[in-house]
Amino acid sequence: MDLFDNQQPYRPLADRMRPRTLDEYVGQEHLLGEGKPLRKCIASDQLHSMIFWGPPGVGKTSLARLIARETSSNFIAVSAIMSGVKDIRAAVEQAKQSQVHGNKTLLFVDEVHRFNKSQQDAFLPFIEDGTFVFIGATTENPSFELNNALLSRSRVYRLSRLKENELQHLLKMAVSDSERGLGELNLSLSDEATELLIQSSHGDSRQLLNYLEIASDFVADDSTARLEKHHIAEVVGDKVRHFDKAGDVFYEQISALHKSVRGSSPDAALYWFCRMIDGGCDPLYVARRVVRMASEEVGNADPRALTVALNAWEVQERLGSPEGKLAIAQAILYLASAPKSNAAYRAYGEAKQFVRDDPGLDVPVHLRNAPSKLMKQLGYGQEYRYSHDEPEAYSAGQTYWPDDLEPVNFYQPVERGLEIQIKKKLTHLSQLDAKARNQ
Repeated sequence: MDLFDNQQPYRPLADRMRPRTLDEYVGQEHLLGEGKPLRKCIASDQLHSMIFWGPPGVGKTSLARLIARETSSNFIAVSAIMSGVKDIRAAVEQAKQSQVHGNKTLLFVDEVHRFNKSQQDAFLPFIEDGTFVFIGATTENPSFELNNALLSRSRVYRLSRLKENELQHLLKMAVSDSERGLGELNLSLSDEATELLIQSSHGDSRQLLNYLEIASDFVADDSTARLEKHHIAEVVGDKVRHFDKAGDVFYEQISALHKSVRGSSPDAALYWFCRMIDGGCDPLYVARRVVRMASEEVGNADPRALTVALNAWEVQERLGSPEGKLAIAQAILYLASAPKSNAAYRAYGEAKQFVRDDPGLDVPVHLRNAPSKLMKQLGYGQEYRYSHDEPEAYSAGQTYWPDDLEPVNFYQPVERGLEIQIKKKLTHLSQLDAKARNQ
């Protein structure tokens, strides 16, 4: 059966518009442009097993089908959502039969990350002996969701969301194509309708074409057959954005927010916060991360940042939204605008590592409390100097480290914000220590 047969009673527009050749394929120029390795690999029929990693609607399935067609390979598709070990065995047996007749097989596994370890392992021997070329498609990060054994036998290709100009090109093809698309309707779109359609699809070609097909019903019996913005708005409605709290987009947007705060870009930070909230992210999760940013990125350059972040968290917990979201936005803007220091973050990390490697030395006797007579007899706390009774409330020369351990400098304040003054103070105290020890 022809993979691109259009004689079925009904197929959605998105399925009908699947590319029939690589030249019709829209997007992924970084993989399929002239001279690119994947394009060369297909042209030379030197296939290897692959993992296509990318968001929904960017052409993972279509590309696998095209590769099969371009290389005259038998195409077998398996869905990890609908299939089990029995289906894998049937696919393997079908591939072996094709091999007997001298035909190559491309086995495509959609949503491959949904297979467990044993199911993924079932492919390995047949990838090894060349029974089929394996192509897996996943929306999740393969590093975390796929077995190392499968990854080591495959090359990962990252597919990107379609760009605006690519979506426009696909839209024109669908509107003008009389054989597979909506050409018979003589359909036209206003600029506003086109813009809303593209914005609402979020780089997902399948969603774009689904919206277009549904919207076309509004004007199917209209002699003008012109789609306006209000037609698209009725179809799109208040759609939830691409935000999966368990997937890559979640971590990508959190990362973008964090880096925007670190980079002192309040407007970009606010943008990513609104993107996340608009996509359904729990504001309390953002609030917790903002508290982390206050310590990690601002630290003692402006200690008020931590208070502002905690207050925003409390507002969200007590009042909910919209008051809580506004408070979190205020905290984000404050952190992004504040002087930056990661000195506390770095000092904490270095101290943790030092302690892991430390042999666990005893607390010096002069630092130990002496709540009992025996402890006093043992000399606990006898040589301790009470700093408040000393000049500048500082016991110059007194050490607080284990006896057999040389002092280590973890905390190194930066020349920004309040840490400028902290650095001056610590430098002065260090000079007092040196003077006391030399007396």
